[in-house]
Amino acid sequence: MLEDRDRILTNLYGFGDWRLKAALARGAWDNTKKLLDKGQEWIINEMKASGLRGRGGAGFPTGLKWSFMPKPDPARPSYLVVNADESEPGTCKDREIMRNDPHLLIEGCLVASFAMSAHACYIYIRGEFVLEGRRLEAAIAEAYEARLIGKTNVHGWPFDIYLHHGAGAYICGEETALLESLEGKKGMPRLKPPFPANMGLYGSPTTVNNVESIAVAPTILRRGATWFASFGARNNSGTKLFCISGHVNKPCNVEEAMSIPFRELIERHCGGVRGGFENLLAVIPGGSSVPCVPAHEILDAPMDFDNLRDLKSALGTAAVIVMDKSTDVVRAIARISYFYKHESCGQCTPCREGTGWLWRVLTRMAEGRAQKREIDMLLEVTTRIEGHTICALGDAAAWPVQGLIRHFRSEIERRIDEYAANPHSEPVKDFGVAAE
Repeated sequence: MLEDRDRILTNLYGFGDWRLKAALARGAWDNTKKLLDKGQEWIINEMKASGLRGRGGAGFPTGLKWSFMPKPDPARPSYLVVNADESEPGTCKDREIMRNDPHLLIEGCLVASFAMSAHACYIYIRGEFVLEGRRLEAAIAEAYEARLIGKTNVHGWPFDIYLHHGAGAYICGEETALLESLEGKKGMPRLKPPFPANMGLYGSPTTVNNVESIAVAPTILRRGATWFASFGARNNSGTKLFCISGHVNKPCNVEEAMSIPFRELIERHCGGVRGGFENLLAVIPGGSSVPCVPAHEILDAPMDFDNLRDLKSALGTAAVIVMDKSTDVVRAIARISYFYKHESCGQCTPCREGTGWLWRVLTRMAEGRAQKREIDMLLEVTTRIEGHTICALGDAAAWPVQGLIRHFRSEIERRIDEYAANPHSEPVKDFGVAAE
């Protein structure tokens, strides 16, 4: 268990004030100039040594990503873009940082921008985050007034922050679609290469990072890479915000050490699964886009990138969705499929046509109105979508369906058998609701 003294996000629950005075008392902006004086190379090397992997879902090493930025060119300014869109169902961590500890994010923006020779940062915030946006705007104004940021700030690195509200599209969580939206265009992913580090915002070198990844950077640099790397398993270092929802006694957001076993995470912070662990059916461990894992596989599994990959799932954003045995798992995955059908930008044919097809077939299977041969056909279609689109939304639509068939094929077959034994025009009514 992570000790309180090792928590980075000390005002996660908003028990303290979010304004600058309280943030300073909690340790934000503590000798930030000293960090910058150590130089860009030191900052990047320290971030690499810390083992911090991107907290937005992909898990790419943060320090390595920063090192991809080219050397400064007066003709092409560099930019940092913070992805605060947070549209992954089940994920509710970045909004808490922006609402309750915005100065951690602002300080992180300055440090990260300095490391990459960027003098401007854009925070792309989800349009529905009204309160979070207002607080972030107020915190930015406080930082300007205190000369912590700005053209002539006390840190000696001219730096400006701009807050941009999105319009609520899930696809704009993808970094290149976000950049398109930020430029005033329709949010549709770009072909890569060129990658944003070479040609990003306004055709200039750009790094896009998640809110949590940026907010924790100054504390890592202050306390040292060795300290951060001491938590979690090898290649899965540090602390992580877990968003736990679903059928637990006390749903919560909590900062914990990486690689904490699932059972310990749920027992210690959520008071256990509703009805006890024997009532657990399955878990979606990283947001709606990752495959579900059945109870017997997840119970004692370490919650980190590599161990969940070995279970053919992913940590993603660490949005842990717990489903007990009252859940209609087929309907639950069908509902997720509808979400991805709705959020597809339509640019790629496999995604545009395939997501709707997945949803329609799963809806029939949830009612039993299907044939068993369609299960393998459904699985085959997911492989035609996965890896065949410009961005990862196609993968996100395919993986939940693959997880359902991998672990709950027998449940689909049972429904088909029951419907075949009693065919009628009305759907089977004995499966309750997707989740209570």
